[in-house]
Amino acid sequence: MTPQALPYISFLGFLFGSTLVASRFSVGQFQPTTYIGLRLTMASLGHIAFYTFINHRYKWPTDRRLWLHASVLGIMGTAVPMTSIVTALQYLSSGLAAILITTNPAITVLLAHFFLPDESLNRRKSFGVVLALGGTILLAVSGESGLVDVSQANPLGYILMLIAMTMAGAAAIYIRKYLGGYNAFDVASIRMFVAALVVMPLSTLIIGFDLQNVTATGYTALVYAALAGTFAGLLLAVYNVKRFGATAAAMSGYVIPIFAGLGGVLLLDEQITAVMIVGVVLIVGGIMIINRS
Repeated sequence: MTPQALPYISFLGFLFGSTLVASRFSVGQFQPTTYIGLRLTMASLGHIAFYTFINHRYKWPTDRRLWLHASVLGIMGTAVPMTSIVTALQYLSSGLAAILITTNPAITVLLAHFFLPDESLNRRKSFGVVLALGGTILLAVSGESGLVDVSQANPLGYILMLIAMTMAGAAAIYIRKYLGGYNAFDVASIRMFVAALVVMPLSTLIIGFDLQNVTATGYTALVYAALAGTFAGLLLAVYNVKRFGATAAAMSGYVIPIFAGLGGVLLLDEQITAVMIVGVVLIVGGIMIINRS
């Protein structure tokens, strides 16, 4: 990673990390699916506005094959993981959730071994996967929650995070197989739009739409998460990949737990424990081994 990339990578880590903190706060006021539905809807409107008023070089995509595969991606790689992560924040701290999110490359590499013929595991990658997942297992077995008033985490939080990371890993493989030739922002826009169309109506139908307990601070957190983490974060992520390359752009994953952990401690009275530090060292160490050239 070049010195020029560091500010962009760090800022993206801040956007995603602070969004986890905002989401952790919001689950105390919103139903998780309502929160995600509103967040996706607002981010989708941002994408539409981007095409309408800013991005004059491109028109809203109309390719049927693109819509088909990006729609699958929207459900598999956006709606399910985001809903799972936010629901898990009812049981885990934002810092711990961020640590678990860093296992995504390890899970992706493991899935790629079975579904992509040119991405087989070797000894180095296998050791990295074992090390990273070992850190996750350590956190789960210890019952770590990252919450001051919870001595033993509800296992459902870890199960939901595992579902989210598995689906996100499967989404990365799906992109590689079916969407590699399309414009990344077109894919992301349809992905976000379809995810909003799925989550918001289903949430309203099954859970209802009750915002009576939401305060002004809750709405502020929602708007911040939608615009900063979901919309602006995605734009910056695409920019980082194009300018600095995929490997350098992926380094933001190491920064997210720092901002999420510190933000959780300072704003939400969460805690960072010795077990969490050991877990993140194992996970990050494993990911660094996987990413070695």
